[in-house]
Amino acid sequence: MAPRTKTPQPPAPHAADSHDLIRVHGARENNLKDVSIELPKRRLTVFTGVSGSGKSSLVFSTIAAESQRLINETYSAFVQGFMPTQARPDVDVLDGLTTAIIVDQQRMGSDPRSTVGTATDANAMLRILFSRLGEPHIGPPGAFAFNVPSVMASGAITVERGNKKAVKATFSRTGGMCPRCEGRGSVSDIDLTQLYDDSKSIAEGAFTIPGWKSDSWWTVRTYAESGFLDPDKPIAKFTKKEMQDFLYREPTKVKVEGANLTFEGLIPKIQKSFLSKDRESMQPHIREFVDRAVTFTTCPECEGTRLTEGARSSKIKKISIADACAMEIRDLAEWVRGLDEPSVAPLLEALQQTLDSFVEIGLGYLALDRPSGTLSGGEAQRVKMIRHLGSSLTDVTYVFDEPTIGLHPHDIQRMNDLLLRLRDKGNTVLVVEHKPEAIAIADHVVDLGPGAGTAGGTVCFEGTLEGLRASDTVTGRHLDDRAVLKDEVRKSTGALEIRGATSHNLRDVDVDIPLGVLTVITGVAGSGKSSLVHGSIPAGENVISVDQSPIRGSRRSNPATYTGLLEPIRKAFAKANGVKPALFSANSEGACPTCNGAGVIFTDLGMMASVSSPCEDCEGKRFQASVLDYHLGGRDISEVLAMSVSEAEEFFGSGEAAIPAAHRILDRLVDVGLGYLSLGQPLTTLSGGERQRLKLATHMGDKGGVYVLDEPTTGLHLADVEQLLGLLDRLVESGKSVIVIEHHQAVMAHADWIIDLGPGAGHDGGQIVFEGTPADLVAARSTLTGEHLAEYVGE
Repeated sequence: MAPRTKTPQPPAPHAADSHDLIRVHGARENNLKDVSIELPKRRLTVFTGVSGSGKSSLVFSTIAAESQRLINETYSAFVQGFMPTQARPDVDVLDGLTTAIIVDQQRMGSDPRSTVGTATDANAMLRILFSRLGEPHIGPPGAFAFNVPSVMASGAITVERGNKKAVKATFSRTGGMCPRCEGRGSVSDIDLTQLYDDSKSIAEGAFTIPGWKSDSWWTVRTYAESGFLDPDKPIAKFTKKEMQDFLYREPTKVKVEGANLTFEGLIPKIQKSFLSKDRESMQPHIREFVDRAVTFTTCPECEGTRLTEGARSSKIKKISIADACAMEIRDLAEWVRGLDEPSVAPLLEALQQTLDSFVEIGLGYLALDRPSGTLSGGEAQRVKMIRHLGSSLTDVTYVFDEPTIGLHPHDIQRMNDLLLRLRDKGNTVLVVEHKPEAIAIADHVVDLGPGAGTAGGTVCFEGTLEGLRASDTVTGRHLDDRAVLKDEVRKSTGALEIRGATSHNLRDVDVDIPLGVLTVITGVAGSGKSSLVHGSIPAGENVISVDQSPIRGSRRSNPATYTGLLEPIRKAFAKANGVKPALFSANSEGACPTCNGAGVIFTDLGMMASVSSPCEDCEGKRFQASVLDYHLGGRDISEVLAMSVSEAEEFFGSGEAAIPAAHRILDRLVDVGLGYLSLGQPLTTLSGGERQRLKLATHMGDKGGVYVLDEPTTGLHLADVEQLLGLLDRLVESGKSVIVIEHHQAVMAHADWIIDLGPGAGHDGGQIVFEGTPADLVAARSTLTGEHLAEYVGE
């Protein structure tokens, strides 16, 4: 009889394999209400919910922020002193975290010398390549860098070694920076008539520069009392020497009323104070002045390449580094592939991999010399992804913020494939997303809500996509929403004629954009939509452009200050109580003296995160106690700032507190779906979608006839898109013309007229491939947009 053998028991799971979840318990960051959740590792989890429901607070401000903080703590105290300090998120337990890599929508730095090439290290590799293989050889990699100026120096230096002795030394460094434009590619000419009125003297207030008042001692009085100029003589009568000092004098120390100040010529002063800043970061009135006073032209010396003649003369196979950076990246990748040089093989391989990543991610139409500040939010996010695509790291948490932004439906599939590839390498992928096509690939879905702001912050559903579809959450109900084509479209009342548009990749485009209707400009990413609209429609008094540039504002800025709402409210409080309006500003006379109107006290702990605690004197209300004794309609100013937009609309709409000017602004905020925001909520806590709608609400009060919107569905939940379409309809019905650059099929289907650009991106685009109604586009199916729209509406 054969002996019985025991079936071997499976080995007990290893303790190390028991950490397959990221556990979050008691998260209270921003509007989160004690959220507890478990997320599977090495899976793709998508976070959904209406704009402002708490998605970013959970993913970015809690999970990713704590992961980065813990990594920073592994460095020595000395190194941590140089790193940004982060406070621990407001959460009870965070367990099972892995290293987080954040790929967000933050616009890339818009420094004039920052380009796609410098931001991705592709330029650094090209510079080394040309310094090794370029003929004639002109120097090291720095000789091809437009950020490195050429330097020459000679003189005596003292060497302290044994007996001190002076040694004659010379030093030189060859840089690639064009000396005329200083590596910017363009030079500026200043129109002096916009800076001053030469029929007046300085004492009479000749300056017409914003902020230069006749009594401002740090500017105007420096000129008046410097001793170099006669302040009572009209500028037109200045002598040649006075004019030279007035316009071009080098910085010189002068004494004005006992104070040591620096006198400097007007031209260099304007260049430092205005032209060194990014145009987009300027306040509107300053930007208007710069546009009026300064003309930018391509540098005649380097022809816009930013490089010296020497850097442009060194070539590989008849191509200079300037030619290489001006090529579309897909063409440059082919050129690099054709270089066979064993001495630089590792460099060529790394450069090839970087360039191929651009093509793979759908950015092959860009050029390396494209300024990084001109990239859209979606393009910037994909450029940041490039360095992670070929990474050998595994068990990393990748965190994406709406990676499909700025992508045509045709491109979304490619993005989905990349996300799945990152997951399949053994990484955890967390994605905040609204598009149904991107939610469809999720292994796990977390839906936050049910509403936005204080009405959100709870987990409404977690599970599979099928479970979400069957659930009765806002996202579940709207997941299969499909817009229908309109039976009748509105008739245009005129046309905006564009003739011979050649901006960027446009090929001599002639098009008539109909007025008085909703016109949607479509096409794959890089087909020339923004070039056509922003580059060819003159932004004048009649055109209001609401683009994707970020709202700039500090922690002290809030919806009330940004929209101008606080101005009429302060005046009404002042009038009702017979005091000055400045008392009702937390940035002015009414501020609590202890916290300077911030509402919180910050304690700096060196390399540790700063600790903020509510101010004990004002209890976080930001105002002096005496200011809170003044009331309007039974409320003090701090209670007004704590109101939601909807409450405030009712409060200022009628009765004792009726303020028509404030009510109009509040009406517009409710119109764009921001009724839940509190008036005093810091701008820094708003989500991307909320910021764009806040900007739209602000511009709706402008007196323009043509509205140009750049992807207004960015950051909008499926349920909010319906509200946006209603808003666009109301704008058109009130007699405005609305031109929208958009990829969302619901907006396309709702349009009266569609202009489709393509057929591809970069040099494959730049042409009008279709003009007509959405119904005609669907019927023709002649373009990529037509095919995807037909599929969307089920035709």
